[in-house]
Amino acid sequence: MTVRAGARPPRLRPGDRVAVVAPSGPVAPERLDAGLDILRGWDLDPVLAPHVRTGHPELAYLAAPDECRARDLQDAWCDPEVAAVFAARGGYGAQRMVDLLDWAAVRVARPKPLVGFSDVTVVHEAFALRAGVATLHGPAVAGEVFLKDEPTRDQLRRTLFTPEDPAVTTLAPGTARTLVPGRAHGVTFGGCLALLASEAGTPDARRDAAGGLLLLEDVGEQPYAVDRALTQLLRSGTLAGVAGVVLGSWARCGPYDRIRAVLVDRLGGLGVPVVEEFGFGHGDSALTVPLGVPATLDADAGTLTFDVPPLC
Repeated sequence: MTVRAGARPPRLRPGDRVAVVAPSGPVAPERLDAGLDILRGWDLDPVLAPHVRTGHPELAYLAAPDECRARDLQDAWCDPEVAAVFAARGGYGAQRMVDLLDWAAVRVARPKPLVGFSDVTVVHEAFALRAGVATLHGPAVAGEVFLKDEPTRDQLRRTLFTPEDPAVTTLAPGTARTLVPGRAHGVTFGGCLALLASEAGTPDARRDAAGGLLLLEDVGEQPYAVDRALTQLLRSGTLAGVAGVVLGSWARCGPYDRIRAVLVDRLGGLGVPVVEEFGFGHGDSALTVPLGVPATLDADAGTLTFDVPPLC
């Protein structure tokens, strides 16, 4: 099952209405309000999905019951007046609701930018495999990095409004380092390692990664847990045929030299280029990285260059 490029959504324009949804965990009200103000400062018209602030009556780690979160995401995606969909945060819960979406309705709706990371990895993978849509691995509207880090906000804004900007079509974070040298071409996919590993055996599990450039990052996982997740992907065949690997942040995962040893041990034998410290994920600053778009990875130069802009 070759990793295929997705349909690229249209770019945003000033005045566009955009929806903010909470497909996973509950959202801190003050952070949400601050994130909405930032979107308004971009001359966007953000609207909250109905259940973003409601909470779950019994399971406090969910933003709302599964059916409500699924309905919010589906309605936002299918609304012709909505130009983009932003996740308010990650957390946990996307796996519980993704099968409740009406995928036939999702597929016939006009594609639009879908932005999120962390637990939203599940949504990215589902939209790629079930709807054939390119999405954006980017910061959450109510996330700390989006609220506090100007470079993070600027990169997302450029991606959404001026996707042909060289700073969007070629990602070259100064922190990037070569783990395994070489160049590779493929279609970007991936996200949070723990979520990709936990998707094994589900309808959205990839059987292989042929022709894909895999993005991996995580937060709060000790080295042995990173090893376990990578081993799951290797044993399940998910990494078979992968063209290259792009590694992001490993915040609160223990000393980085220990994490790096695991990454070398588990990924070094793939025989493909691997670049580390690429600046996306749960770090203090976070690049927006398009998913489902063909690109060239140069692990020696520390660059990821897209064949086309991520949005039309």
